Amino acid sequence: MNTRMRRAAVAVAATTMAMSLAACGSAKESGDKAEGGSEKKGDDLKIGLLLPENQTARYEKFDRPIIEKKISELTGGKGKVTYANAKQDANAQAQHVDTMITNKVDALIVGAVDSKAIANSIKKAKDAGIPVVAFDRLAEGPIDAYTSFDNEEVGRAQGTALLEALGDKADGGTIVMMNGAITDPNAALFKKGAKSVLDGKVKYGKEYDTKEWKPENANANMEAAITALGKDKIDGVYSANDGMAGGIITALKGAGISPLPPVTGQDAELAGVQRIVTGEQFMSVYKSYPAEGIVAAEMAVALAKGEKLDSIATSKVDSATTKGIPTVLVPVVSLTKDNIKDTVIKDGIWTLDEICSAKYKASCDKIGLK
Repeated sequence: MNTRMRRAAVAVAATTMAMSLAACGSAKESGDKAEGGSEKKGDDLKIGLLLPENQTARYEKFDRPIIEKKISELTGGKGKVTYANAKQDANAQAQHVDTMITNKVDALIVGAVDSKAIANSIKKAKDAGIPVVAFDRLAEGPIDAYTSFDNEEVGRAQGTALLEALGDKADGGTIVMMNGAITDPNAALFKKGAKSVLDGKVKYGKEYDTKEWKPENANANMEAAITALGKDKIDGVYSANDGMAGGIITALKGAGISPLPPVTGQDAELAGVQRIVTGEQFMSVYKSYPAEGIVAAEMAVALAKGEKLDSIATSKVDSATTKGIPTVLVPVVSLTKDNIKDTVIKDGIWTLDEICSAKYKASCDKIGLK
């Protein structure tokens, strides 16, 4: 190679190296931006977890520890969870979001108290560059991902079980329908699913929607229904969850109604499972909290790191404000006395000793739960 060619080659190599170094420098200065402009991060993450209430046992007993454990596993113990429970107060939850934004969390998992009211807070988080996973309830606003159960299927399972329990009265019998909180979009889906099975087969003697998921609300409504319809005119009760079922059954027993009409539920709460054992409650709906919580954690960590959700989300849904939200819906199981061992005990939700405590041992023995 002659002197001129050598000089040209050196100049090209120097220019290429300079461009490469400049690119590296700009990547570092920009914080190593991921696709879409979000900043790539390692495992040292802060994830905000906001749950809606503590009236239902699942959120504190299952969801919170499951999500915290999975985030720790996914980040090699480096990821930290900042937690707050709104205790059914939408204003408190809005303040919790503001606090998370101030603390500069890398992602948010939000179980909304009020799916509509939370929209502005989610927009604030989005404007601050914080991705949001809607957990269990499809919140409005620019959310990035959503995981829940197939909520219409929950209602269909409840309705189908109630018809089974009604037997001959499934055709033309009178039921009381106790729906969930109007601020929870899932409640409307439970109701829709249940009515898709019940409509045209039963008569709705009384139907109630409630502002909050509270047993005392269901108890008061059930007392009103008994007064309006008469003690011997109620063939069954659709209850959207186990907490309300407890309030309903207390009202039925307080009115001296015996035998009790079949009552549905949801969430497989310990008290609900024990009522199923004794025969006071006909069924519940078992939802795999571990499966849902693990998905929420995986979504939050991936989004915090600026990664796509293609390998996690299997479908998409639309909210009232956002289209094409990456989604995972977890299947549900109708829980009766016949499959307690194969569901909540097998999955470690409740132990045999917890369900069949001294008060319930005779009832457990009677149904072969040993």
